[in-house]
Amino acid sequence: MSMSSDSGGAGLNSEINVTPMVDIMLVLLIIFMVVTPLLQSGVTVTLPRGKNPDEDANITKDTAVVVAIPDNGVYYIGRDLVREDRLVDTIKSRMKGLKPSDPQIVYIKGSNHVQYGDVVKVVNMIRDAGFEQLGLVADKKKPNEE
Repeated sequence: MSMSSDSGGAGLNSEINVTPMVDIMLVLLIIFMVVTPLLQSGVTVTLPRGKNPDEDANITKDTAVVVAIPDNGVYYIGRDLVREDRLVDTIKSRMKGLKPSDPQIVYIKGSNHVQYGDVVKVVNMIRDAGFEQLGLVADKKKPNEE
């Protein structure tokens, strides 16, 4: 008895089965969707909104020096809580750790319910320490916001 291709045998299948690949891609997509918000560097601050703030991609880098002011008298550099009297020293040490190719900017994220004078005090402290490049961080207004 000889076997032929039309005898209903299993034979070889040369087509790619994409179902397992699609399953893996969907699982990876879900993992990235869950993990991405957790990768936000620094402290969560409710930022003021502006009509057209310029976006600076350098603020999301791990080397960026970001001072967050989530509440009056509370200061964070990155995720580290810093007392007001240690703020300038901590900024200086972080700025010394930057490469010459990295932007030499100190970013300030002041919450929209923090008193204006508190943000100005931090700006003055940073300028008195010799850092002239500052970035004030704001969110962009959505088209339907006023």
